[in-house]
Amino acid sequence: MKIILASKNQDKIREIQKILKNTSIELKTFHDIDIPEVEETGVSFVENAILKARSASITTGLPAIADDSGIEVEYINARPGVRSARYSGENATNESNNKKLLKELSGVPHEKRNACYRCVIVFMRFPDDPFPVISTGSWYGVIAEKPIGENGFGYDPIFFLPEFNKTSAQLTDNEKNKISHRALALAGIEEYFDNREK
Repeated sequence: MKIILASKNQDKIREIQKILKNTSIELKTFHDIDIPEVEETGVSFVENAILKARSASITTGLPAIADDSGIEVEYINARPGVRSARYSGENATNESNNKKLLKELSGVPHEKRNACYRCVIVFMRFPDDPFPVISTGSWYGVIAEKPIGENGFGYDPIFFLPEFNKTSAQLTDNEKNKISHRALALAGIEEYFDNREK
């Protein structure tokens, strides 16, 4: 089945393609069919994912998959949340977002630095799909005191995983793609397609 992936984030595209590579889904991206940028005006990850999937499906005439994700830190009331990609401003970079979050948590002890990566994946069969498939994933960790590691993207260099004694940016792609918030959310989408094809 041909499906448009409603994202222009190269890191997300690569990660999603790797996770879904053994499925029957033929994933098309903005490299194949141009899709517009969508203003993320929702107050939740679910709302933003639906906005993106609907827009991509309207533009291409294909079913669409969209991701909205981010990181929540308990100590600062689940921020950055849906603003994760733009936390340090409209021209934010991964580095500037990480710096802002570390500055905000300066002096906060380890036991109060709990964080959670969230991901919502939405699959819409057509733009006005009344029953979109919504799958979620959560990945728990702690915000480190400084960036460590070269892999991954986003907040991975400061997302510390106590069970591995590493940040997400120190994991290999294969390790991350088995346990991450995005992998967990995509597993629900895979299950949906597996059941459809039986």
